[in-house]
Amino acid sequence: MRIDADVVAELKQAGENASDVLRVALARLRGRIALVSSFGAESAVMLALAAEIDPAVPVLFLETGQHFPETLAYRHELARVLGLRDVRDLHPNPVQLEKRDPTAELWAFDPDACCALRKVEPLDEAMIPFDAWITGRKRTQAATRQGLPVIEDAPGGKIKLNPLIAWTPRELDAEMTRRNLPRHPLTLRGYPSIGCAPCTRPVAEGADPREGRWAGKAKTECGIHMRKPARQGA
Repeated sequence: MRIDADVVAELKQAGENASDVLRVALARLRGRIALVSSFGAESAVMLALAAEIDPAVPVLFLETGQHFPETLAYRHELARVLGLRDVRDLHPNPVQLEKRDPTAELWAFDPDACCALRKVEPLDEAMIPFDAWITGRKRTQAATRQGLPVIEDAPGGKIKLNPLIAWTPRELDAEMTRRNLPRHPLTLRGYPSIGCAPCTRPVAEGADPREGRWAGKAKTECGIHMRKPARQGA
């Protein structure tokens, strides 16, 4: 395991307090940790909390080439408003893109392969220099996320942190209002969870927010959080 046991102990002591988890992580793991953000419907709160502590934290955005134009505009607006100084756009490998998805239609018949090409592989490469990463996942987002801890082991001896794991949609909404944070424009058009344009649909009010992700397919996760570490650590 790459992360020292005393750092893990401090992170555990912070419990589920998002600000405390981020404060410990960004101070003790400076230069070794990145924040991965989709700049989606609920991303602003995590980014705001991190920016208050360290606006120079590397923020990794998977620029799949198939995002809504609104998402790309929102990515730039949030970075500007929050003063984030190191947002990195991660693109698919152009050689692999031409080889495996030359018509940009892979999403329609093999969404897992599309996510691997456009998300999983670019993130794997970008994470090589880092020992830890921060996600914006919440337990309320999906059945597959209900049992998530704040600290997870990840492949390669790394760790993942989920500081907002206990936050509810109502709490996130209230915090966005309190901070006067810009909202993703698609949330006003019935998109409570936003991924790539070809695979995302609006959902009815009150429905599961992730119903619109990979609608009509037996898929609920893009794949970047699906793999397990070879062995469990602290």
